[in-house]
Amino acid sequence: MRITYACPACATTATCDRVEDLATLVCPRCGATLELPVGAVVRGPAAGSGAPGVRLRRCLVCPSGELFVRKDFPQRLGVAIVVAGFAASCVTWGWGMLLPTFAILFATALVDVVLYFFMPECLTCYRCAARYRGDGVSDDFEGFDLQTHEKHRQLAARTREHAAGRPAGQPMERTPSA
Repeated sequence: MRITYACPACATTATCDRVEDLATLVCPRCGATLELPVGAVVRGPAAGSGAPGVRLRRCLVCPSGELFVRKDFPQRLGVAIVVAGFAASCVTWGWGMLLPTFAILFATALVDVVLYFFMPECLTCYRCAARYRGDGVSDDFEGFDLQTHEKHRQLAARTREHAAGRPAGQPMERTPSA
């Protein structure tokens, strides 16, 4: 299993392979160590097969047990494909070429479907956004849930307010614009 996470000490993106065999994660930049929680990685049969495997029970970076399954594909690239298809179809539509317009839109949709079926899944932590890749990471978790995401987003906002020394819910001071 491979993990990509932000170091809690220096916020550097770090990647580590074969994390199931390690006891600690070490940041390559600042050298900070992160103890892996006991019982977070379980060895046993993978779901749906009798083959031995490794299953993740909770996040290894933060104390969260709430993770979601997603496609392991760069979102910016996906948006760029859609925008390029839309822009090209707008040009052909402006030139009055109806058939090429719809051909471009359908080709863009076909590329999206093909990528969806061929891209592997990864597991992402709602709280710290650590990503887990490899066999067994998506067996025990569901897809994205907006309510759970919002809970963690608000928790992060309250934590930032508390760290800034403001009581939770107190509005930030605004500076008058010139």
